[in-house]
Amino acid sequence: MKLVYLLFPLLLISFTTNDDWQTKLSDELLAELQSGATVDVLIQFSDRPNLTAARNLPGKAAKTAYVFEQLKQTATAQQRDARQWLWMRGIEHRSFYLVNAIRVNRANLNLVEQLAERPEVARVMANPWQQLERMDEALRPAPTPQRGGPTEVEWNIAQINAPQVWDLGYQGSGIVIGNQDTGVDWDHEALINSYRGNYDGTADHNYNWHDAIHVANPLNGDSIPTDPTVNPCGFDSNEPCDDNGHGTYTVGIANGETADNQVGVAPAAKWIACRNMDRGWGSPASYIECFEWFLAPTDLNGENPNPAMAPHVINNSWACPEIEGCNEDNFALMEQAVDNLKAAGIVVVVSAGNSGPNCSTVSTPAAIFENSFTVGATNQQDTIANFSSRGPVVVGTDEAYRKPDIVAPGVGIRGPRRFDSYASGSGTSAAGPHVAGLVALILNANPDLIGEVDAIENIIEQTALPVESDQVCANGFDGMGIPNIVYGYGRIDALAAVNLALGMTSATDLPRLTGISVAPNPTRGAIALRSAISLEKAQLELLDVSGRSIFNQEIDLPNGGAFSPKLPALSPGVYLIRVRTEAGIWSERLVVQ
Repeated sequence: MKLVYLLFPLLLISFTTNDDWQTKLSDELLAELQSGATVDVLIQFSDRPNLTAARNLPGKAAKTAYVFEQLKQTATAQQRDARQWLWMRGIEHRSFYLVNAIRVNRANLNLVEQLAERPEVARVMANPWQQLERMDEALRPAPTPQRGGPTEVEWNIAQINAPQVWDLGYQGSGIVIGNQDTGVDWDHEALINSYRGNYDGTADHNYNWHDAIHVANPLNGDSIPTDPTVNPCGFDSNEPCDDNGHGTYTVGIANGETADNQVGVAPAAKWIACRNMDRGWGSPASYIECFEWFLAPTDLNGENPNPAMAPHVINNSWACPEIEGCNEDNFALMEQAVDNLKAAGIVVVVSAGNSGPNCSTVSTPAAIFENSFTVGATNQQDTIANFSSRGPVVVGTDEAYRKPDIVAPGVGIRGPRRFDSYASGSGTSAAGPHVAGLVALILNANPDLIGEVDAIENIIEQTALPVESDQVCANGFDGMGIPNIVYGYGRIDALAAVNLALGMTSATDLPRLTGISVAPNPTRGAIALRSAISLEKAQLELLDVSGRSIFNQEIDLPNGGAFSPKLPALSPGVYLIRVRTEAGIWSERLVVQ
């Protein structure tokens, strides 16, 4: 990646002295700088555009373009003087518009003080390198299932009912999955045909690949960290490359396939990728750089960003532990990246982590963020994996909240590895790509849902196989009820999700209403609907997992209130209860025991 500096006229720069500049740093960072150390830092600026208007824009293309323009304009305007100041002094730096920040390399105390004194600077944070989730430990050896064949898929793909979706004619065609990981062995036999940069046998990596690794991670202990030969892929690689094998594996579970290796959930979807780690180690800046690239992919020179090339969903099979650099000082900055991508109509799928089985082990970015779609791991018996991290989330928040959102197979999962090989592994890293692949199937089945992140996530949640646990956690959280802090809404079911998506009319039918609730849920048949908003001439509807309407009734509560519909006898299972008004729609999954 070439560092690109904007050239501005030479101006005399005046500074507003802020005697409280030290309050913009954590005590730990300040002490390190005062000791004489030089530190890579992230300079966060104060302005953040209001992106709420994106929610009402129709479709992903409009949302992504709007979010990109708003973020770019804000960062360009507010960072201009600081970037000019850095450029004039020859100080190496990189600007981020996704989170309105600048990364400055090897900053000393004097440099940080001058930057922190600027009134437009809100915070100065350390950007240390840290290890990702110790992913090779997460991918513990497991018995390798029998090699698949032309009429046989891997057990995990069959368990979530993906082949039945393929039989309906939906394999992810027209949908792009982004993958942020250790890179990709792009010409692996199971991946080359689904790479978006493969145009009928001719490779074009522009807008399809980005390498966020520009120098060796010091934790690898290389004597010359600027020497590209220390990494199997080098630095700033101009073609997809995997220096670890983990990224190849996760891409393959989402949409890999050969005739003899049906390992992917959505084999007709396309993939693009960004390498965010040097041999398994990343930093907040490398993750943010990849997140930014996915919002508006660039050419191989890092120029000419184009939001029209953004993926529909991003798989993130990684974590950023506090002990290795990510902490409450920089959580908010990374969360902004996730929030802004969701506003742009892109689903952000994140593995929950492999720190279970204790409570509150969903404890690292990006799994802890509310707008991440967080995925735990289950085995062949639909039982939570012992290693799968549990909620509730208690770090970086004033009030504990539930995670994960969903679970998927993650034990003994066979997938591609480097050099045209295959291997089985276990970890929430393997579970996440199942959900990314499922998003592709849903959007292939109903393109009207493209860009409607809440609706997509609701469909997956409402159609999941509900599972409960007797695990009890503090703060009033446990594994009972749906959703819960062990399984979330349950194990994904691709067929049920796609059938429900097919039953939804269009994105114009999806404005979300709030202030409505249903209880009890789960139920044995009788329910009460309560509304804090007017439901004048509203329509109540109950649908089964195939999307078929099985009950309709008119509601007339002009002042809100309670309503008890007389439901028909229902078999145990999962249903969707929905209320339509002229103002919008409310829906929730109803579990009948």
